[in-house]
Amino acid sequence: LCPEPATKQAAAFSFGTAYQESCDLLVANLIVSHPEPLFYDVYMDLGGGQNRKLLPLPTLVRNQQYNGRLINQDNMRNWYLSRRMFLVDTLSGREKSITASPKVIRVATSVRIRFQLVPRTQEGQIFPPLMTVTYTDVPITDINTQTVSVTFAMDYEMDQIEARTKTDTALGILGGVAVLYSLLKTVSWKRRISSPIIDLETMLKFLLFYSGDLANVFFVVTVGTGLYWLIFYKAQQFVSVLLPLPSQEEQFATYIGCAFALKAVQFLHKLYLQVTVDIFLIDWERPRSKGNRTVQAHGETKRDPSPVSIWRTYFVANEWNELQTIRKISPTFQIMAVLFFLEVLDFSNLALRDPWATLQRPPGAYTPPYSVILRYGLAATLWLCIGLLQVIFFTVFYEHFVEDKIRQFVDLCSVSNISVLLFFNRCFGYYIHGRSVHGHADTNMEEMSNNLKRERESLCGQRGLVPNSDIQTFQVSINNRLRLQYDRIQDSLSRRNRPSRLMDASTANLSDLQFRAYNTMNHFLGSIIDHGHPDMDYMVKEKLMLERVIGMEFMEPSDKSYFYTDEAHSFSNVLFYGNEATLLIFDTLFFCVVDLGSQNFILATVLTYIEQMLFRFIRNTLGRRNLANKTLVDQRFLI
Repeated sequence: LCPEPATKQAAAFSFGTAYQESCDLLVANLIVSHPEPLFYDVYMDLGGGQNRKLLPLPTLVRNQQYNGRLINQDNMRNWYLSRRMFLVDTLSGREKSITASPKVIRVATSVRIRFQLVPRTQEGQIFPPLMTVTYTDVPITDINTQTVSVTFAMDYEMDQIEARTKTDTALGILGGVAVLYSLLKTVSWKRRISSPIIDLETMLKFLLFYSGDLANVFFVVTVGTGLYWLIFYKAQQFVSVLLPLPSQEEQFATYIGCAFALKAVQFLHKLYLQVTVDIFLIDWERPRSKGNRTVQAHGETKRDPSPVSIWRTYFVANEWNELQTIRKISPTFQIMAVLFFLEVLDFSNLALRDPWATLQRPPGAYTPPYSVILRYGLAATLWLCIGLLQVIFFTVFYEHFVEDKIRQFVDLCSVSNISVLLFFNRCFGYYIHGRSVHGHADTNMEEMSNNLKRERESLCGQRGLVPNSDIQTFQVSINNRLRLQYDRIQDSLSRRNRPSRLMDASTANLSDLQFRAYNTMNHFLGSIIDHGHPDMDYMVKEKLMLERVIGMEFMEPSDKSYFYTDEAHSFSNVLFYGNEATLLIFDTLFFCVVDLGSQNFILATVLTYIEQMLFRFIRNTLGRRNLANKTLVDQRFLI
């Protein structure tokens, strides 16, 4: 009934295309164009050349009544099928005379032809199509303005029980594995905080770990499912699979929502841990005697020690501040590349509910609705592929031939004679050994240049913590005694004793107690590294392969602490840099959730970019404040 162009209506005869058209028709036009009902017997042309065959189409009148009961809305066994139908009946509603104006007209407001695939077919075998018609009685009130809405649709479906069972099975198995992995993480965390008690905090930590692992399970299953339908539906030569109907995609959309919500919990958890990490910069520089000034005291010459400059500490702290939000991908390039593929190259057409894998569609052609599964599979796969390509380029090419900021920071620590100690958990963290092999870094340009030249020519010792070693980065597992002493000094370093809030923070001075606590902490940690406390001593060792894989230390630091060599620079785990997988999956899910809600890739990219910039700002701001509080470096030097 709808006056659509023939080119669009031709799509209804393309098998697999989810065709649907709707329109509002004037009642007056229907009465004029259909003075009496025209009955149709609908057949399906099976072809065959000279032996042409026609298959009569069974017709189900959805709201047909028998003895006051809607017989075609019950069990399929009770259906009453027919072969004849009409579109408009304006004759039955005329009273007394067939020339009188009708009081009511009957219109086929919904006509749907359903094709159902034979299970496990590989050659496109289908059951006889079923046409479902719904009639609506329209009382005439205002014949000139009154309208009626009509819809015609072609539905293609297959039995989805097997696919749903496989999806639920994958979720169940991987969800069980996620429980075990989360338990392992929780046990590792308990060992790293030196607490054997299972309390409410332990249960909460397990749930936080499990939320991240379960989010990964949902993400892997949903992306795998979307990619499966995208490949096998679009690339099939003979019809073997058909897309789930929109009503059958609701469960899939629920899985996507669960993945996003759980991944958001994991992301916020990691963000909180990063902005509350304990950090201290150990300055190995010692005062040097001044050679150009003397003081006469009782006839003796006394050389005044030159104060140690704080600028090296400020410089290292500022470089660490800049590292906090660097990533292995460029968010701007990621956004632009995804938008280019989806909107400029028309990759979005691959998510339409038709079997064609063509990107360009002729103007004026019918555009079917999008499939939720195909749209999600396309968007998620494209985002992940571009992100992974960036990560590979960054790690393989950029870091090797342009710059590696993580290794540059370790090198800077050695040049500056500054070591960095980080505690990610109460008794576990990371140590960057930056003690200068030359003894001093507070010097002039000429001496610094000579020192670097001696290193290049191997005329001095190596930079490593252990003699004759270049390994400068370690994972540290400390005992409880060392942590208690660290906490006692750290309490004095806390800024709770700062001046009133009414005073500008930039002009407030640190108390003498905090200065003394800073010097005490610097001396204490330096003496620990130099094995100056036998009761809090440590030993350097390598992690076992299994320890690296499962992320847990088998040796508990009861008597001695352990410094595990770490050439992979895993201290980046306290930065965005070391959590690229979590960030990439979170951005992917955020982009897909916004797109599925708005059906607009442009809006999704804009909001995803805003989300990335917002969390980067939050991470920068809170991380900068935490760094200033823990190291006593004024925020004005963190730029």
